[in-house]
Amino acid sequence: MDGGGCYLQPMTAYPADAAVARAGAFQPRRHSSSRFKFLKIFGSSGSTRRRSARIPLERRIPRYLGTGLALGFFGTVTFVGLLQGGHLDGFVNQYGEPHHALASAVGLGLEQVTISGIAQVRENEVLAAAGLDHRVSLAFLDVNDVRERLERVPMIKSAAVRKLYPNELVITLTEREPHALWQLKGELFVIAADGTVIDLMQDERFVDLPLVVGDQANTRNKDYLALLEAAGPLKSRIRAGTLVSGRRWTLKMDNGMDVRLPELGAADAVARLVKLEREQKILEKDVLAIDLRMPDRIVVRLTEEAASARADALKKKPMRGKGVDT
Repeated sequence: MDGGGCYLQPMTAYPADAAVARAGAFQPRRHSSSRFKFLKIFGSSGSTRRRSARIPLERRIPRYLGTGLALGFFGTVTFVGLLQGGHLDGFVNQYGEPHHALASAVGLGLEQVTISGIAQVRENEVLAAAGLDHRVSLAFLDVNDVRERLERVPMIKSAAVRKLYPNELVITLTEREPHALWQLKGELFVIAADGTVIDLMQDERFVDLPLVVGDQANTRNKDYLALLEAAGPLKSRIRAGTLVSGRRWTLKMDNGMDVRLPELGAADAVARLVKLEREQKILEKDVLAIDLRMPDRIVVRLTEEAASARADALKKKPMRGKGVDT
């Protein structure tokens, strides 16, 4: 009985013609049982042959194993030497962490960064925020960490980062678009269209953005921009809009004059201001404030000089009354 559990009968020699006859006589039996034994024996002997086959040594050793072991050995020796000699910090500052330096040595360093989708953010700001420089290798770079770093930048809404081996990194950004400036309690912020605070105002590139002032004014900046459009030719003369009590706007003109608008119908009041300037040049007069909150009248507040001059003029003006006969 063999290792596979099959019983093998010893073979007996027969004359050639007898062998043919016996083969014909026992054909059904061979077809039914001997075939099964053959398959069983083939499975057993086949596996034995596979176990005993010799594979050439060069095929059993992984490709580049020697190179990898050599690099690993020299890398370990270098690391231990730097550590014991107290030079590791200097090495890291110049070449990066040992694993990054090793990857760069075999051609997997970070040599090119392609950035797309930027308009407001500068390339050097992106690289600094992502923590990318010549000391980083592409092989050990964590793209998820780079993406999270970039999305912590207030100006960046989303980021996508992918590697292109052997040594290129591709970054695609979606920026938040600066929409206006918002002043609150003495601090100035850059805000998006929905009022989201992007960052503190620290860049002169944004000085020409519309300015809104006051609590919750950032969430109402679209209303203010609509008033600017309604101002037409006076748009360039409006410097800021202050939201008063979260209900109505007061416009600050370029000459320091305040224009108080109603809570409802603010755009119509702005149209009245445009008409007053066109017909009476009201913005050129000695006026501190114009109150347009009442639709049927205009209330103005004069400067001290203008008020004093008006008072003097009224004193000199003769009073009307009935004459007295003498």
